[in-house]
Amino acid sequence: MSVQARIEEKLATLEPVEMAVENESHMHHVPPDSETHFKVTLVSERFAGLMPVKRHQLIYSLLADELAGPVHALALHLYTPQQWSTRGGVRPDSPNCRGGGGQ
Repeated sequence: MSVQARIEEKLATLEPVEMAVENESHMHHVPPDSETHFKVTLVSERFAGLMPVKRHQLIYSLLADELAGPVHALALHLYTPQQWSTRGGVRPDSPNCRGGGGQ
């Protein structure tokens, strides 16, 4: 199973309303087909009442094996359904990496 598939499987336990796991490794200085840099957008009622740091800690605990191994960077955009609706269903774009291009 790919790293991305494992991440998606583990995050599905949070019963997301919306979920996008994007492999952004190609934007960084890593070999082709790497799975080292990911961006996660997750919308779940499970985030209700949790401050952002607690939301991040929840994700880190779910993905502890991946973060201890192949995943080098993880951008997290975590929202309740109400916050997601307020944002118009839009998450921030990732900045360009200075070492990007997979060289």
